[in-house]
Amino acid sequence: MFQGTGTAIITLFDEGLNVDYKGLKKFVRFQIDNRVDFLVVLGTTGESPVIDEEERKKIIDTVITETNGKIPIVIGTGSNDTRKVVRLNKIAEDYKADGVLIVNPYYNKGTQASLVDHYKHISERTPLPIILYNVPSRTAMNMLPETILKIHQACPNVVAVKEACSDISQIANLISMKPESLSILSGNDDQTLPIMALGGVGVISVFSNAFPMKMQDITQAMLNGDLTKAREFNSRYMKMMNLLFIETSPMPIKFACSYLGLCKNTLRLPLKPITENSANTIKNEIDRIK
Repeated sequence: MFQGTGTAIITLFDEGLNVDYKGLKKFVRFQIDNRVDFLVVLGTTGESPVIDEEERKKIIDTVITETNGKIPIVIGTGSNDTRKVVRLNKIAEDYKADGVLIVNPYYNKGTQASLVDHYKHISERTPLPIILYNVPSRTAMNMLPETILKIHQACPNVVAVKEACSDISQIANLISMKPESLSILSGNDDQTLPIMALGGVGVISVFSNAFPMKMQDITQAMLNGDLTKAREFNSRYMKMMNLLFIETSPMPIKFACSYLGLCKNTLRLPLKPITENSANTIKNEIDRIK
């Protein structure tokens, strides 16, 4: 279900910083028209920490209604409060989402052993497929391959991992150890090709917000076993992928999407629009590749 290109979609705001639901519908149609394989809603790229619960419900409803079953929808429900994750999962269930993405607990980060208990508690309280999300740069905790395998063994509905530890050796070890029942998705656009070459099945992407077909060029070439073509596309788009992290994400992708006419360049504090220097650098690269 979760392979190829999954876009971790931005949340669109109007100039008053209200959620732009009309714009969100149009953005979802843009993603579908450009043949992405699935959408991830209310992840980090969607500014989930600054979305309240009523907005969350309406965003999920808007996306699921607009997609109308054309592609799977995954909802970000991660928190450092295990009980809150369970509550957010219930919302995803109510709106008939296809899965949930759960980031490692941050700040009160626990231990490798407590991660197993955390995910087991959650898994037992939802029927939805779960994608684990390992992103030490944001959580200050690295979920080790052995821990991931323990979680998967204890939680049958843990079906995939979004792996953003950035350590290719660690990811290679995980892929070599895992059973077929667990899929690995890249959590970093610039590591999609090597992770898929090792046996990963796709990416949950920031880049594909602005360039869905360009990311599809890479993932579909890899799924088709055409490494030469994938390398060509990867090299062509690598600079743009990296520039989307020139400042804290999702600030750069919001600017890129606004430059392409897909949204307004509006973010809720503590995030803000990127600097003029960063914007000019991104504009130049967009003009080169589009």
